[in-house]
Order: sequence, then C-alpha cells, then structure tokens
Amino acid sequence: MLDDHFRTRIALLRSERAFRRAVAGYCHGMVEPSQIVWPSHKLLNQMARYVVSFMLIHNDYAWRHHGGPRPTLTALQAMVGLSRRQTAGFVSALKAGRYVTAVADRGDGRVKCLQAAPSLVSEIARSGRLFAAAMDVVARRVPGRAAQLDGPDRLGELVCRSAAHVLRHGTLIAPFPRVLHFAERDCGYPLLTALVGAHYAATIPGAPAAIPLSLRGLAERLDVSRAHIGNLLGEAEAAGWIRISGGRLAALDPTLLAEYEAWAAGQMLFYDDLAAAILAAPPAGTVPACAS
Repeated sequence: MLDDHFRTRIALLRSERAFRRAVAGYCHGMVEPSQIVWPSHKLLNQMARYVVSFMLIHNDYAWRHHGGPRPTLTALQAMVGLSRRQTAGFVSALKAGRYVTAVADRGDGRVKCLQAAPSLVSEIARSGRLFAAAMDVVARRVPGRAAQLDGPDRLGELVCRSAAHVLRHGTLIAPFPRVLHFAERDCGYPLLTALVGAHYAATIPGAPAAIPLSLRGLAERLDVSRAHIGNLLGEAEAAGWIRISGGRLAALDPTLLAEYEAWAAGQMLFYDDLAAAILAAPPAGTVPACAS
C-alpha cells in the first residue's frame, strides 16, 4: 500500500501545471512502434509475462553487477506467479526471439545462466524510462535524467532496482484496480495509455495527437487481432469507463482518469528517484560468471 507521505507527493505532482502534458507524452511513447521486428507489444504487454521478463532482467543484472545468485531458470521459476511449465515455455519463446540467451556457467557447465538481450532490456525498461522522461518535463530539466539512462547497462539497472523494490515491498499497481485490470490483459495497458492519450489530445494544448482508435488502427499498432481489441473496448464500454464513436474517444470516465493520473504520478516519482540514484552511483562491477 502507498504510505501517506507518498500519497502527498502524488497529490503535489498532479497539481503541477505541466503534469498532464508530461503524462500525455508518456502515453504517446507507450504506443510508439517498437524497434524490434517481433510483435513485442503482444509478447511482453501482459502482466504475468511482463513480470517474468522483469524478474529475469533483475536476476541477470543482480548476478553480473551486484553479486546476486546465478540467474537460472530454476531461480526465475521460484519468483514469478506462473507455473514452472508456463515460465519455462515463455522463456523458450524469449530465446526463440533472441530476447534471452542461456550460457554456461564458468564454474559448472551444467548450469545455464539466463542473460537478457539489450532489446529485451529496452522494451521492459520502456515504461520506466518514459515515466522518468515525464518527470523531466515537469521539473524542466535539460538535459533530463531519462536521457542519461542510455544503453542497456543503465536501463538494466533501472529494471533491476525496480524489481528489487517489488520483491521487498510488493507492486505499486495494486492500489489501482482498473489500471491493473487493463495490465492483466494482452496489450491492455498500452490500450489504456492510447485511450488516456486520446483524452489529452482533445483537452491539453500541445499534447501529442491521438492514434486512431478504430479496431483496425489499434490492432495494427498493438499487433493483436481486431477481435481482441473489440473485446477489450467492449468490456470497458460495458463498465461505463469509456465511449468510442466513429473511431474517436467520445467519453472517458473521470474517475478512471483520476485513478490513472494518480498511478502515473506515483510511477513518475518512483522512477525519478531510481534514476537519480543510478546516475549518482559509481559504475557497477561485473562478475565474469558465464562463458559466451
């Protein structure tokens, strides 16, 4: 749960003049096409699968830079909510897409260490980096902290520290049930950011233009079927959260928007704090653990 101090910081951030414009930029960035040819939106943007990737990167970077335990499949299976078989199957898919490499441990060739490719690190760190960038907009920092989180080393450290916090304290998404509802569906979270982004495009001067909210436009952008997008939008409309008309957002429930903004403010603060700590820290050491 969020403590009173953190809730106060969220409320203060939401009152900043540039806050909504900054969140609009975040929403736009979350639905930008990936640089990866694979359909990464579909593969990674579902909470259970995201958590597997998130913790895999944590284990990899904790081992290589902080003396953590070997990042094996067995260690990963013990940390995530999926079954051992589901976790192994998803890791196999990541290997097939060259998101992950399994390399032999130098001390025992029978032990395979899971190492995250830079492409996986970049995709899993996308939301955190964009939240840090949103905080840069509010704070009017030039250069911003997000721009200094360049390359897989710092982005991987961002994911590693974020995952370490989750392991100690639990997720920050739990107090936001409708955000969580979207995040648990395939591409549900990017869809929510597209909807919020469309609202800002219509109401905030200078906000990025909305992406097309037609079934075809959303399906093509998020690499899922039109039927799946239709189901997600239908559920949200039936719940009274949104109304789509002619491929445009006609209405967004103000309570959903308030919940999303509180979630976004909390993430901006969280990742900004992590970015500040990473940029202030000396370069991490490297453990030569696995043979390439």
